[in-house]
Amino acid sequence: MAETIPDLRGIPKARAYKELQGHCEAILDGVSDPITAMATIAALVHHAFGHLWTGFYRVVEPGVLLRVGPYQGSLGCLDIAFGRGVCGTAAAEVRTVIVPDVDKYPGHITCDPRSRSEIVVPVLGSRGDLLAVLDVDSGQLNAFNEEDQGGLEQLVSWFATVKQ
Repeated sequence: MAETIPDLRGIPKARAYKELQGHCEAILDGVSDPITAMATIAALVHHAFGHLWTGFYRVVEPGVLLRVGPYQGSLGCLDIAFGRGVCGTAAAEVRTVIVPDVDKYPGHITCDPRSRSEIVVPVLGSRGDLLAVLDVDSGQLNAFNEEDQGGLEQLVSWFATVKQ
């Protein structure tokens, strides 16, 4: 495979996510396995932006439990209940959650004490069901904004195109 992960730090986020989307589409062309896609997307996002932790928490009991899936970074929490912490909230409410300062988020689960800000994006399947959440942590405060939300939501929209 000739694809490499571009370093997208230092370029405008809109342009960076557009470029990353192109890489993702090229790599996942013809792929239908969601775990393969999770591993690929986690690696692309993590290394392109130099994040602290990037990965997926998969739904293992709908409405009840998330379990760590493919990721890049230090060890993640193994299980997260729906409604608990940032990931559990995003899953329970099926909405993207941006946290500028994790120390100010009530109920934040500290998997890595170096994490300062976080974004969690719901991942929906082709039937509109919640498959997972994409969790991205940064060692910097206020690392994520609406451009990240739009870019990451676009990346995970791949899962809605694959028959389950």
